[in-house]
Amino acid sequence: MSEPTAGEPRIAVLLPCYNEASTIEAVIRGFREALPQAGIYVYDNNSTDGTALKAMLAGATVRSEPRQGKGHVVRRMFSDIEADIYIMADGDGTYAPADARHLITDMIGNRADMVVGARRGVHDDAGRQGHAFGNRLFNILYRSIFGTGFSDIFSGYRAFSRRFAKTFPAMSAGFEIETEMSVHVWRLKLPVSEIELHYGRRPEGSHSKLSTFRDGAKILWMFAMLMKETRPFAFFSLLGLAFAALSGVLMAPVVYDYMLTGLVPRQPTWILSMALMMIAFMLWTAGTILDSVARARAEQLRLAYNAIPSLDAVQYEQGGASLEGKAEAA
Repeated sequence: MSEPTAGEPRIAVLLPCYNEASTIEAVIRGFREALPQAGIYVYDNNSTDGTALKAMLAGATVRSEPRQGKGHVVRRMFSDIEADIYIMADGDGTYAPADARHLITDMIGNRADMVVGARRGVHDDAGRQGHAFGNRLFNILYRSIFGTGFSDIFSGYRAFSRRFAKTFPAMSAGFEIETEMSVHVWRLKLPVSEIELHYGRRPEGSHSKLSTFRDGAKILWMFAMLMKETRPFAFFSLLGLAFAALSGVLMAPVVYDYMLTGLVPRQPTWILSMALMMIAFMLWTAGTILDSVARARAEQLRLAYNAIPSLDAVQYEQGGASLEGKAEAA
């Protein structure tokens, strides 16, 4: 690693790994060639195939995170590593290290806090059609709940500013961490960008750690929790509407009988319908109160974000020009 010169941003390449011994050396060499001035950090997540040793022999700084799950690793990386620009990629060789230059250039040009490398051809992954379908479904769900902004919220190839890394709560445990990142950007209205990059296939002997149904269920649960935390009025209003609708279904025949006879022959049904309606009103009240709490939390996060200085325009320009020059020379 060559030391950055004055005015040049510090770059850290972060590689969370779990049993990637067959690919990690090539990935590290690729990033060393693409970004010779960057620090390369491999965080081993309880690998049993010698990933940590191979990464160390390849010249990376190797650290470990004993709690299993990508979310735990990302939280540890952002907490431990000090840099101005963070590049996060997977250790499985599906992302081209040379594309890191494009992520950095886009971040500098757009003054973005996060740049997502949208995976070109991710839906064409033969043999992983369940993953492809889930990717489409969750991207549609994200846009429905949180609005447009990304076409691939699950990409593992991203660039982050220091401001983002040091203010991102990272509460997720597993692969749902990318969803939390996207929602964090939406919540604080941070400047972001997305560029389409090549997405390769895993080489022979390398296997995906993603479980279509188990991890899909975790991601779906994370969507619900993030909506509850960031859009509580909408979340509890939907629940309240469901209870109110059920109450109305039970209440209608009882009211109809009363209008005809002046009697309430099914009192238990009436009591249940009124209880459900009361729950609906309680949910709407809770959503109103928690909406104010969510706004206060977002304000605090925004203040913490603003408290971290950004690189000035001159520093960005000098760093960007130097990066491109060094990368092309390499």
